[in-house]
Amino acid sequence: METLNRSIAPEFKKVEEVRVPAISSLTLPNGQPLYWINAGQQPVIRLEIIFDAGAWYEPLPGVSNLTLKMLAEGTRARSSAEISEYLDRYGAFLEQHSGTDRASLTIYSLAKHLGAILPLVQEMLTDSIIPEKELNNQKNITLQNLRVNLEKNNYVAGQLIREKVFGKSHPYSHSQKPETLEAIHRETIETLYDHRIRNRPFRIVLAGHVTEVELALVERYFGHQPVEIPLSSDGTAVQPLSETEPVLVDKKDSLQSSIRLGRQLFTRTHPDYFPMLVLNEVLGGYFGSRLMKNIREEKGLTYGIWSNVSTFPRAGYLIIGTDVKREFTQLTLDETWKEIRLLRDQPVPAGELQTVKNYMAGSYVGSLNTPFEIADRYKSILFDGVSTDFISSYIERIRAVTADHVQEMANRYLTDGSLIEVVVGGK
Repeated sequence: METLNRSIAPEFKKVEEVRVPAISSLTLPNGQPLYWINAGQQPVIRLEIIFDAGAWYEPLPGVSNLTLKMLAEGTRARSSAEISEYLDRYGAFLEQHSGTDRASLTIYSLAKHLGAILPLVQEMLTDSIIPEKELNNQKNITLQNLRVNLEKNNYVAGQLIREKVFGKSHPYSHSQKPETLEAIHRETIETLYDHRIRNRPFRIVLAGHVTEVELALVERYFGHQPVEIPLSSDGTAVQPLSETEPVLVDKKDSLQSSIRLGRQLFTRTHPDYFPMLVLNEVLGGYFGSRLMKNIREEKGLTYGIWSNVSTFPRAGYLIIGTDVKREFTQLTLDETWKEIRLLRDQPVPAGELQTVKNYMAGSYVGSLNTPFEIADRYKSILFDGVSTDFISSYIERIRAVTADHVQEMANRYLTDGSLIEVVVGGK
């Protein structure tokens, strides 16, 4: 039996393009869009009903999230226990999610049970009663979890960096605090439910084993209800910040510091988006990045350090993060800036750049294995105003980024003083 020589890297195939099933769409009789991906071999289906309801639209941080949770806590016809029992009977799984600009109710089910599940979903979206007892239970659970999280340096650092990047009053920096949670009452939840969910515009995304049967069921239950246009959004435009002073939250008893560096960026429609993605990957986007090699492998200051480009429909930001021993805080910051300055001063070597591009291409293809993953990719472009060729052209655009592009991005967006520093713990 031949012994495998593990000192020799295996051969790899260069990924040049990505092919995924096309997304189909139709307009329901009441004017609401329905999108679907028919893919996969298993008879399962995911139904998402998506509303314009999230941080951008809420009067207090956390209102949208609590409202979504309350949808399964009781309707005029069923109690929370009866809703749970009904879902369990059909092996269905319910998820509620609220983000920056959208909120969604999601059901996972066997395709054959969709007809039994949809009446309940319709009931939750149009006839929730927001029972006081269940709301208080949800608030107490949220408050307990929040108090635990507020003792964690990394959680507090994440809150602070968003506040500094976008401004404390901006919806994209909304973070829940005990006092804001206590200020949420039943009337607050009812108002958002009425203004953003009950009989309000929505989008439906189906993924999995989707046939004419499932499409007809969705139209039957959601295609004929009246839809009223909501009031305009309460959000404010993202403004560039002029103040980038470092923030230190000194916790004298803390053995570790959580470090975050960040700045505002742009949406996926910006011409610098793809070059910035590659720059981010080189800097700290994967396990072989420069920050990982320097700060983890060579100096042993941390188990992990990362950077990420996050985008929302109206803005984006870059964030770099790690957790280190308190005494290594300043050294970690110095070494991070050292790697940033190297990217500004020297082009990325051809071999390193090629490795990064290969990794990004492979990771992207690997993230499109299931119908649900494919639907997630389509959602992020359909609802954010991005060109529909984003998925098919992704790898081509990554391959087109040169070392000069990366260096240009570093000099444009990573200048000295351009990143806000947040440290929770101490130096």
